[in-house]
Amino acid sequence: MEPRAPEEPGSTAGAPRPDRDREEPAGVGRRRVLGLALGAGLVPALATEAAAHPGRAPRVEAPRDAAALGRRVAEVAAAQIGVPYAWGGGDRLGASPGFCDDENGYLDGKCLGESTVGFDCSGLSLYCWFRASDGTVELGHYTVAQFHRSAPVERADLAPGDLLFFSRPDAPLHHVGIHAGGGAMIHAERTGTLIARVENVLDVPRWAGEFAGARRPGPTA
Repeated sequence: MEPRAPEEPGSTAGAPRPDRDREEPAGVGRRRVLGLALGAGLVPALATEAAAHPGRAPRVEAPRDAAALGRRVAEVAAAQIGVPYAWGGGDRLGASPGFCDDENGYLDGKCLGESTVGFDCSGLSLYCWFRASDGTVELGHYTVAQFHRSAPVERADLAPGDLLFFSRPDAPLHHVGIHAGGGAMIHAERTGTLIARVENVLDVPRWAGEFAGARRPGPTA
């Protein structure tokens, strides 16, 4: 989930509001409550939940070395191509229902978030890293948190699975995608789109101009 900034160009849900460094983004509170519940054991164990959702993919054994883990992250991301974008969607188990807040989740004035099962950008990276690592890497459902919980990577050292972050003056760290190798990115862009692969993403003017750096997650302490 991204900082508070309208994600969909043309949304009629309300006028953009400037980001405030210390202000919690809309919807993040819901995810924080869920995260606390998961950490405290108040939500059923992952295996129990997976059994209750047979349509979701089973967990797999995590690769043991970093390069293999990154490749597995990219493979999990590739398997989500074609899944709908849902603002607030995505968790440790996979795609989930989204929601709408004051400015996000709308398309042409209609709330699609609440009726869509899918991922937003940070929900996708959260899921891919959690599943590929067999639960040893758990990222928050918030782009800024994912940035700060990961180690910086130089552009020349990019590897599959690394996270690519994007920023604008009016929306710092507003988007994250997963490096798929060969300069490509897999991401969930905005309401009304499907998860897609962008080739040579850092050669595309729109993305190159907003690129804020790459990061590589590691095991949760």
